[in-house]
Amino acid sequence: MDRSPPSASTTASARLATFFARPGWGVFSRSMAAIFGGYALAAVTCVFCALALPGARGQTVLTGMLVAIVVCACAALWAFASRTALRAWLGIALPTVVMAAVARALGAWA
Repeated sequence: MDRSPPSASTTASARLATFFARPGWGVFSRSMAAIFGGYALAAVTCVFCALALPGARGQTVLTGMLVAIVVCACAALWAFASRTALRAWLGIALPTVVMAAVARALGAWA
């Protein structure tokens, strides 16, 4: 058994780990995922629907905007229904990145 005094870096990292282990940080992270991640997902959904749906441009944009409202609400629900904050972020970020990549392939942001 090592009885040497702990180093400053070990003590600082242990304090930092216990600080971020508080439940408030999980709620804060989920709130940020719901607010900012949900907004990003909704914006990308709107662009994706406007490009991917068949029909007149005005109709597809309006449909994309209406779908984006529902997606934003579902993202907020997902952020607080997932087991961990990491799953909340991944569950919002991955669809955002996939839809952005497909929208880019379809000609968005050209």
